[in-house]
Amino acid sequence: MHKLLLNGDIYIELIQARVPLAEKFVWIVTADIKNMHVEMGRSFVPFLEMLADLVGKGVAVRLIHAKEPGPRFREDFDRFDELIDSDLFERILCPRVHTKAVIIDNVIAFVGSPNLTGAGMGSKHEDKRNFEAGFLFDDAGHINELVAWVDQLYLGEYCSTCQRRDYCPDPIDER
Repeated sequence: MHKLLLNGDIYIELIQARVPLAEKFVWIVTADIKNMHVEMGRSFVPFLEMLADLVGKGVAVRLIHAKEPGPRFREDFDRFDELIDSDLFERILCPRVHTKAVIIDNVIAFVGSPNLTGAGMGSKHEDKRNFEAGFLFDDAGHINELVAWVDQLYLGEYCSTCQRRDYCPDPIDER
């Protein structure tokens, strides 16, 4: 499967339909991150609640982002003990990250233009969201390559040669 998702379809097919069904892991890579809200049941809740629910079910969540999230995100983050206390939740900040990708259970992935924000992922009203595009795919070879690359980012394998280290607020490697 190789499917183009545009605008609100990203929210419907990725965030609403795929992420909640994760059984092993969800890895998210984004440049910008804001306090996106998603529909769960009959109400809208912070996306962090969806991630906390997944962690509570034993799903590992990895979040890599390029800059510090805003105060609303941080306030909501602090409400979810699962994200603070569990070894299943991993988060790093790398100012060089510009990629936008979501990998679920090593069987499906999305790569595209939207950041992890309501306007980017399409959870906002259609007149307030960004114009975004991306591809949802299940090609095992491409997913394995993407997983390996995200793992290299997470493990700090690019840190030793990074020319932006002076701008990094939280270096991954200890050097």
